[in-house]
Amino acid sequence: GHDPSDYEQKYSEDARGEEMGLFARIWRTYLDECALFDAEMVEDWRDGLDVLLIFWRCFAGLFSAVVSTFVVQTSQNLQINYGEVSASLLFELVNVQRAMANGTSVDLVPRSSLTPYTSFHPNTLDSLVNGLWFASLSISLSTALVAALAKQWINQYVSVPSGTPHDRVRVRHVRYMNLQVWHIPMIIGLLPVLMHTALGLFLPGLAIFL
Repeated sequence: GHDPSDYEQKYSEDARGEEMGLFARIWRTYLDECALFDAEMVEDWRDGLDVLLIFWRCFAGLFSAVVSTFVVQTSQNLQINYGEVSASLLFELVNVQRAMANGTSVDLVPRSSLTPYTSFHPNTLDSLVNGLWFASLSISLSTALVAALAKQWINQYVSVPSGTPHDRVRVRHVRYMNLQVWHIPMIIGLLPVLMHTALGLFLPGLAIFL
């Protein structure tokens, strides 16, 4: 039977002097071997990214929404609460009016401890919780963005370029080298770790908050 790996049988012998030509058997053989290698490599990446993106749609989207709500709530504790300031000043004003109505000296009315000019220092735990949750939210959103971009990188990588076999070999080589230069395999491998990190940052913040 026909052996797909027998390239001497699959492709006709090159004419003398054309062994390195644009349509030489060596380039077509190289492309076939690369196609097998790339298919196996990309399949592993796609499986991992598909799981990650499904996880993102089913869980991480809700997770990010919850974290966003907590971040908004805790961020209010990092700045002066002007509602409390207004209530404190209004209470002082009422006491002043009562003192004036009773003929009591206004100087005896206790001054409000909260004013718009009061020096404000956020609680250390509030700052810690907000920092943990903000980092968790940033990492989870960044992970989803990079995962979507990685899917596009893979589709671009496996797309078949036009041209002669020699031209296609050059394009494939450049694409593969760029994957290594930009550390794409490492980035894709780190995405699940980043999602776990986001969840790991959220839980300590929740424990402190509660």
